[in-house]
Amino acid sequence: MLGAETLSISSVTALETKIVLFARFGLVAVGLFEELLENAEIVVVPFDDEMARLAFDAFRRQGRPALLSISTYRLMAHSKGDANRDPDVVAGHRQRDPLELLRTEDAARYERESAVARAVIDEALAAAARYDENRSAFASPLAGVPGAIKDNMCLVGAPNTCGSKILADWKPPYNATVVNAILDAGSVILGKTNLDEFAMGSSTENSAFKVTSNPWDLSRVPGGSSGGSAAAVAAGAAFWALGSDTGGSIRQPAAFCGLVGLKPTYGRVSRYGLVAYASSLDQIGPLTRDVRDAALVMNLLAAHDPLDSTSWPEPAPDYTKSLVNDVSGMTIGVPKEFFGQGVEEDVASAVWAAIRLLEQKGARVKEISMPNVEYALPVYYIIAPAEASSNLARYDGVRYGHRTEMQCDHVAMFEQTRAEGFGAEVKQRIMIGTYALSAGYYDAYYLKAQQVRTLLRRDFDSAFESCDLLITPTAPTTAFRIGERSSDPFQMKLSDVCTIPVNLAGIPGMSVPCGFSNGLPVGMQLLGPAFGEETLFRAAYTFEQSTDYHLARPDLRPCGESH
Repeated sequence: MLGAETLSISSVTALETKIVLFARFGLVAVGLFEELLENAEIVVVPFDDEMARLAFDAFRRQGRPALLSISTYRLMAHSKGDANRDPDVVAGHRQRDPLELLRTEDAARYERESAVARAVIDEALAAAARYDENRSAFASPLAGVPGAIKDNMCLVGAPNTCGSKILADWKPPYNATVVNAILDAGSVILGKTNLDEFAMGSSTENSAFKVTSNPWDLSRVPGGSSGGSAAAVAAGAAFWALGSDTGGSIRQPAAFCGLVGLKPTYGRVSRYGLVAYASSLDQIGPLTRDVRDAALVMNLLAAHDPLDSTSWPEPAPDYTKSLVNDVSGMTIGVPKEFFGQGVEEDVASAVWAAIRLLEQKGARVKEISMPNVEYALPVYYIIAPAEASSNLARYDGVRYGHRTEMQCDHVAMFEQTRAEGFGAEVKQRIMIGTYALSAGYYDAYYLKAQQVRTLLRRDFDSAFESCDLLITPTAPTTAFRIGERSSDPFQMKLSDVCTIPVNLAGIPGMSVPCGFSNGLPVGMQLLGPAFGEETLFRAAYTFEQSTDYHLARPDLRPCGESH
């Protein structure tokens, strides 16, 4: 019935079994894994044993056990003997009620996050039920298709932790605008994904709750800060996920996990309901398996929102109409500064090979120079912390979030609450930002950084006068090992050196998989002028139609199972 095709949102919509198979993938626990389960940040429990068996058999034929139930994963990962890995035996063990399994197995760990699990389970089941009861009311291709949202986007009833202890138990009273758009379309939000605390990081190692693994290599990071969203899609636990991008936090994880990740133009997607890190840089966007899926998700997200004062008032186009396999006459600029020191040779070679392919398809390629790009990293690490220090001042233990239990006066209570609630990276950025905004240093640091930001924008404006889009590496390296850069903050921050300029300029950027280096995905970054997403989709789709990198999947078979 499902065959052995690579499933994506667009292919799922053509399946008659979509309703029962995917709309019923409704029970989710967030961050409740061990060993192999740690790569996805989402556990999916099919609501129907027969449908679970169909999914299991289909993915088994493809050699990638994804979208399986908790019980299937646990049996395959932890049971002894070949018999337990036989699909018939596994299916027999799945006769237990999934709800009972979720609430009793690993009870101690589940108890710590039970509020999250219950809230997301309830919403997922409710969304699936709404779709099943009136399928004709939902015209969107995403109706009934499961996805996930980063845990810094508000979902009523579910804790919005932002990966921080200071918000561990806070439940928002409203939905983010993008969440409403997803739910109104009939899509199912399976869960909320792990992230670096308050989206500050490049590896998802800064989460207060757990470290996320990269499905391509469980010893490596998935990127950050939207690493949980990227890992979930790469592992097959969700067909789409939303991330937020302040300095590359969608595109860099997409590159590390072999996905398509889009940071839209600033203002193209509403930020209402997104917990702010740096308000002039933050933007929500999709992570998906291929370019068409990204266009489908963007069609839901891109719209004017009167609740967001920075939202662009003009109507958004239908991005699927940009999926044309043709780049004839398009001029592609290649900024030499993005291929400088620190870019691994294999990464540069893969990106250049992709550029040459587009040239063969009819595009004209020219090398250009953007002299102010070299200042983007220091500019970002003045502006972003400065805005963060202001945005995070609200977490004081008075209105909401964590409050210290220590008996003390109100000033000490503020100090102790923030000391207990914030992690090291967040504290560091708050201190840097506060210093940059302090009297006597504002002009020397923050004002100067904003002036250089303007120069950087002018570099991009100049480039787009003669180029339709620019192509660069998404990240200078492939995914690095967990803990490898924890003691070297400079190397960690260099992970975003290719993506940060895009946020400072407010333009759109898309990462697409363009090759491999030592078995790890390499990402190519496409950049366009403001509100030039259609050009990015066209070029990315053309490249994708001539390659099969987007079809590659990590090998998630546990217990040393062979092909």
